[in-house]
Amino acid sequence: MDDVKNLVETIVEALQEKKGRQIVTMDLSKLENSICQYFIICQGKTPTQVSALCDSVWDMVSDRLYEKPMGAVGMREAQWIAMDYGTVMLHIFVPDLREFYNLENLWADAVMTEIPDIL
Repeated sequence: MDDVKNLVETIVEALQEKKGRQIVTMDLSKLENSICQYFIICQGKTPTQVSALCDSVWDMVSDRLYEKPMGAVGMREAQWIAMDYGTVMLHIFVPDLREFYNLENLWADAVMTEIPDIL
């Protein structure tokens, strides 16, 4: 479990480094049939920032933890990028799509932690 928490903390730090907004971690480990142990959701203001957030996570996790995502989709359009680290799924949205898909509501039974924005 320490490896998972370390991964979550590293991803959050990488998102904060590029001014990711409204970061939420969702602990799904106690939920039946969940697809991973944690969801991390955040947003960037523009597709350019969404792409930069993805790059920051990719680089920091790779450099510190020697892990790469098992898969990543949405990088071309950079409206919604999903990165799958197996135990942790990261979703990076532009604001409109985040509101539309409302993943926080879909997994409302999870233990949710809101990370304060860094100004």
